[in-house]
Amino acid sequence: MFQGFNIAFPEYEVITPHTGLSYTVRSMTVQEEEKLKGSLLTANKITEHLNKCLYDCIVKKPETITDYDTWMKHTTLKDRDALLYGLYHITYEEIRNYDITCGSCNKNYAVTVKASETFNYYPYPDKDILSKTVVVALPMLKGVSVTLRQPTLFDEAAAFKTIATPNMDMLIETLIIKSIMQNEEVGDSKIYTDRDDIQDAYKLLPSKDKRELYKSYKENFGQYGISLLMKATCIHCDNIEDINLDLVSNFFRMVYAV
Repeated sequence: MFQGFNIAFPEYEVITPHTGLSYTVRSMTVQEEEKLKGSLLTANKITEHLNKCLYDCIVKKPETITDYDTWMKHTTLKDRDALLYGLYHITYEEIRNYDITCGSCNKNYAVTVKASETFNYYPYPDKDILSKTVVVALPMLKGVSVTLRQPTLFDEAAAFKTIATPNMDMLIETLIIKSIMQNEEVGDSKIYTDRDDIQDAYKLLPSKDKRELYKSYKENFGQYGISLLMKATCIHCDNIEDINLDLVSNFFRMVYAV
């Protein structure tokens, strides 16, 4: 009767860019790949299974992370990107047959590159990422202010559960909003914290106000994290351009390819 392998799995250390915590992840198993394949039904299930797969592949973690729930509450979405990179790197190493559309001739071609050769790391400089909030006074909707935050995996999971009819793009865009407040000078003072209310209010924002929110988010939170950037040369016209690789979509592409 098979009783398992008495060998160590390959491992890789990841320092999360937002919270600055050290994790060691191991390579995925075939069983875990198959479980992820079965999650590709709805976006919330994909996210849930991906989170659980990442946590199960962590073999060393900080003492403060005692279980799955504390990990969810102390891991930002940008931190998950870094952990996912670590899992991808130790499991697959290469990014194979990544499809690119040339920005010059619009023809398609595929590239293969080592994941480590594309990796860029931009750490958050302080220790307050989980508690930090930024209040943005909207330039167009006078008297309305928005409180921004860096969402955690727990915030994301809670939003999936609480929003009645989730529009995935809208949900992801509004996760950075903690609350929206209408000040007294423009009517009754109101603070909206319900996710459905925040989405409804967000839909009515002027485009300039939306751009102001994302400018502030990028300055305070979004510029920190990881990126996978490579130079690609078109095989058709020799055009050279910088390409930002989509790690999540490529991760699931590799899961299905094996």
